[in-house]
Amino acid sequence: MYSKVHSVGIKGVEGVPILVEADVSDGLPGFSMVGYLSSEVREAQDRVRTALRNSGFRLPARKVTINLSPADIRKEGTAFDLPIAVAILAASGMVKPAALSSCVISGELGLDGEIKPVRGALSITAAAKKDGKIQCFLPRENVREGLVIEGIEVIGVDHLKDLTDQLNDPEKQKTGSYGNGELMGRQEAYDVDFSEIGGQLFLRRATEVAVAGMHNILYIGPAGTGKTMLAKRIPTIMPSLSMEEAVDISKIYSVCGLLSKEEPLVVKRPFRSPHHTISPTALAGGGRIPKPGEISLASGGVLFLDELPEFQRTTIELLRQPLEERKITVTRIFGAYEFPADFMMAAALNPCPCGFFPDRTRCRCSELQVRKYLSRISKPLLDRIDICAESGAVTYEELQERKGGESSTAIRRRIEDVRKIQKKRFKGCGIYFNSSMKKPQIEESCSLGNEEQKFLKKVYENLGLSVRGYEKILKVSRTIADLDGSERIRKNHLAEAVGLRSMEGKYWGGIYGRS
Repeated sequence: MYSKVHSVGIKGVEGVPILVEADVSDGLPGFSMVGYLSSEVREAQDRVRTALRNSGFRLPARKVTINLSPADIRKEGTAFDLPIAVAILAASGMVKPAALSSCVISGELGLDGEIKPVRGALSITAAAKKDGKIQCFLPRENVREGLVIEGIEVIGVDHLKDLTDQLNDPEKQKTGSYGNGELMGRQEAYDVDFSEIGGQLFLRRATEVAVAGMHNILYIGPAGTGKTMLAKRIPTIMPSLSMEEAVDISKIYSVCGLLSKEEPLVVKRPFRSPHHTISPTALAGGGRIPKPGEISLASGGVLFLDELPEFQRTTIELLRQPLEERKITVTRIFGAYEFPADFMMAAALNPCPCGFFPDRTRCRCSELQVRKYLSRISKPLLDRIDICAESGAVTYEELQERKGGESSTAIRRRIEDVRKIQKKRFKGCGIYFNSSMKKPQIEESCSLGNEEQKFLKKVYENLGLSVRGYEKILKVSRTIADLDGSERIRKNHLAEAVGLRSMEGKYWGGIYGRS
């Protein structure tokens, strides 16, 4: 007898519909599974047979064949245990087949028939809804996560026997009652605020401009001058997450198993700050079973790289493609996996090994040591950073006035207004921020008057700008003009944008040429 059960596999961070087919027929008793399976999926046959026996099901000695289709997609993980068990029961006449056509089933089985939680429940439920299913059976511990997706009934089960009872008798089915409205209604709570920073007005302004247009920013200056403090406060001035953004970010965390039962939805902008000893795989994603890395976990938020020159060269060079394309593709022998990488990068570094250059009264590094230290950051990576801001020493008076600074809430209001302008400007273009503008958008949104063109021409020639550097000045100028409430880019906006890149020439001009 033949039966089929609908399930969902995970590829990257998205769910992929998988059909679990079972055939129980006469012949030499055996249990075979096909369909491009990983080792943990193949091991399901032992878990399923034992769980069925320990749950009170007595199957006749017959030939059992399981197929997971489509056959060209590799099936990984333990979430197929439960649909395989149900498919066998349905093919054996112990579960009504009619109950299986409109639902998705996913879960790992213990040897006693207990249903254990799985990773990626959010992606599984989203894929089930997209595939037109009206019900999704998940392990009890994954229910609150699955209920984040509206428009589909999510049912939690604890045991294989419990699931079969519900499938055979719909009146016994239990539904969850937790909705995403309650989750999104929670207030974002941060334990840091911009008002705690004394002085550093230039860095504060540079940070506001960077967040307003989602520009990548590099802080450079002596140790202890507030670079890390500012970076940690970037999420506090970013606009609140929309429901769509929260779900997309939560899918990444769900696949990585980082969502808790109590917090099944990410409601705050991510802030990821990996240590400089991180491996390329941990940063970019991958592994035997490819999973998202730090750059994907930072999507929708901030990736902060402190002590940037201390990272391995091969590690930070991986950032080139994601910074341009807002995604990363990890290719393995079993296929290619695409992960999101739509983050704002903030990086910080000292200007030399001792941290005091160019103050020669304190810096004891030779010119060769300084050049060697700064050259650890390549020119192509520098070209992908829009703003380079230098931090200076904080005076005693500024330190005493640190509580008098502008709050994160006030700054966020201005940034939200600017984001609305950008959203309206780029409607239908597939981009949302000034930093993402391509040539057509730059030509349309960054037109200059005669005075501004003369000024920018002089800057271009005197600084020896590259085409990319020229475009980045225009993009940052557009954001500054938006903050100023100006429809056109003025000379003062261009001048400020040039000033926000001048530190690159100061520190790297002698290494890579002025740009």
